[in-house]
Amino acid sequence: QVQLVESGGGLVQAGDSLRLSCAPSGRTFSMYAMGWFRQAPGKEREFVAAITWRRGNTYFANSVKGRFTISRDNAKNTVYLQMNSLKPEDTAAYYCAGDGRGRTYYDRAVAGDPKAYDYWGQGTQVTVSS
Repeated sequence: QVQLVESGGGLVQAGDSLRLSCAPSGRTFSMYAMGWFRQAPGKEREFVAAITWRRGNTYFANSVKGRFTISRDNAKNTVYLQMNSLKPEDTAAYYCAGDGRGRTYYDRAVAGDPKAYDYWGQGTQVTVSS
């Protein structure tokens, strides 16, 4: 069974940078899009960024636009989230997700609909102190 595994979280100060990574464990598989979501305590899971696997088109939530970038390494089947100029409000558990179905799910995935993703990681904690 395929699982997504995130890494790179940690405790940083405001203004610092972190890079999260997400790679599959288990068998190799193809994704149509990959995304990052985050969830802070007491809040709903929210979309952060997405990237299409084939063309590398990227999509961001307004709250992270200009500070975060998303990229992928096709050879390693890995997606990255580079987070710069971190703020205390970025504190959350960050989850990697994959859209392995495409078609009607593809547009919803890049629009940030978590229900369009059928693979999820366990999350990695990012804490930004002021």
